Amino acid sequence: MSAEATTQAVVAYLDAINAGDAARAVELVAEDFVNEHTSSLGNSLRGRVAYGERLPRFLEEFRGLHYEVEDLIVSGERAAAAYTMRFEWTAPTGTVHPVTIRGMFRFRVIDGHIAHRVDYWDGTDFQRQISGATAAP
Repeated sequence: MSAEATTQAVVAYLDAINAGDAARAVELVAEDFVNEHTSSLGNSLRGRVAYGERLPRFLEEFRGLHYEVEDLIVSGERAAAAYTMRFEWTAPTGTVHPVTIRGMFRFRVIDGHIAHRVDYWDGTDFQRQISGATAAP
């Protein structure tokens, strides 16, 4: 696969997520898609169907989710994207917390579809932000 085709697939996928278009994002992943999370707060899964069942709830919970890509590095069928994600999370008390977290994706694209996505982000940073604690200097 060419780097250009990989870039197009990754950009289209992130555009769909940023638009809140779960159906479009699901169309852009492979049937046997692997969604791997390294954060202790994340839950990995396998398969387009399972992803299609989870993604709408995820987009509801992380309201206004937007990935700002800081850097995109592509080589053949593989890509790495450093990002800053922003969203609002509502606590059970109704308090809305704006959240900003930096992270990194690794992608593998096969036949124009995202076949494997690994997401690296710090779950403790999320917990700190929703608890109102401040970061250490």
